Amino acid sequence: MKKIALFCALFFWVKTISAQQRLTFQQIGQQFVDSVKAFELPPLQLAYTENLKAISNQSAIERQTSFFKNVSKQLSHVKIEELGKKELIDYKLMQYETNLNLERLALEKKWVANKPDSITKNGLNQLKNGKEWYAYFLKKWVASAITPEQIYKLGLAEIDRVNNQIEVIRLKTGYSDEQFYNYLNDSSFFVNDEATIAKLFDHAKTTIQGNLSTIFNQQSIPDLKIERGKNNALVQAPGYYDENTFYFNFYDKPYCKRQIDWLFIHEGIPGHHYQISIEGALKESAIQQLFWYPGYSEGWAAYTEELGKELGVYKTIYDELGKWEWDIVRSVRVPLDVGINYYGWSDEQALAFWKKYIKNQDAIAMREINRIKRWPAQVVTYKYGAGEILQWKQLLQRKEGVNFDIRNFHDKILNNGSLPFSLLESLLNLSE
Repeated sequence: MKKIALFCALFFWVKTISAQQRLTFQQIGQQFVDSVKAFELPPLQLAYTENLKAISNQSAIERQTSFFKNVSKQLSHVKIEELGKKELIDYKLMQYETNLNLERLALEKKWVANKPDSITKNGLNQLKNGKEWYAYFLKKWVASAITPEQIYKLGLAEIDRVNNQIEVIRLKTGYSDEQFYNYLNDSSFFVNDEATIAKLFDHAKTTIQGNLSTIFNQQSIPDLKIERGKNNALVQAPGYYDENTFYFNFYDKPYCKRQIDWLFIHEGIPGHHYQISIEGALKESAIQQLFWYPGYSEGWAAYTEELGKELGVYKTIYDELGKWEWDIVRSVRVPLDVGINYYGWSDEQALAFWKKYIKNQDAIAMREINRIKRWPAQVVTYKYGAGEILQWKQLLQRKEGVNFDIRNFHDKILNNGSLPFSLLESLLNLSE
């Protein structure tokens, strides 16, 4: 009954604003919050099959479409020059979400009209309108109006950048290409007991916390615990973060020491734990609390891996190499994601692309290819988000010169909370 009453109120509101009056911005915002909550929009799931299963019926799609179209009309009458800073963020956030939801609803309308008896698990490209769905999921995951073609080019550029960094390190070793990759499998790089792994991560934590003030203003965050991983569903990852705890995964094979520094940075400090702790202390508006942007979260964590030397880790070229070894995987996954889900690459094409650019990691190739098929666009979040933040930093460094303060830059990224990249960019004053 409560939901029916809310929908009746929504219907009355739509009729009222079209026939009698324009609402104030505060009224638009409150109605937006109430209505989005009433719709109970399902959260974004990793698997495309789960997102498609959650699609509502035709009646619900029509109600949502009517609502978001009317929000768009109301926002077009708002005098944005009269809005304060926080109100302007809410305005742009409503505008962004309205446009994205209308795109979703147009796809859902087509889906319901020609709903298949079952949803294939063989990949998004096997579906009718699969390309359109991929373009939408891409925007949803990365929190930006980016196209598959643009993402593909970004991935190729990142492959070149990261492989160049690996080659710089190889040349410093004096090894030939074959000698270099053979040496990376040497037993000296691997640890076989839990206590030693925990000690290495604890050392990274102590070192990073001791250097945090050189590039970050905020120091007061909850303590981060370090424990062995317990979630078998996440066994494929070297580690993960959850509720003030960094978990390292140590199961049936030796743990590579080259991943200690970058992994702790990404999952712990100043990555996920640091960012989530700061966001938790912010007073976000009711509108902002409705949404979460994985591209912002994963992009931030991936960006912080670039800061290892300033944070006192990456002491050896092999410590730094660990970051690039995983970064080449992330980079190759970007065009692979587009190739598989948008261009319709076969497993053979995808595997050939992997082997062309990644050495020494054939064992995880099919695992990653299958992940991309199940979770289209998710793997793009790391590279796209990190790339945006790095680009902004470079622009501000050129603009501000000696006055550029890395700590203040990081505040600007973190102190507005989770936002779409276009909105966050507008807050940074990047113009020359």
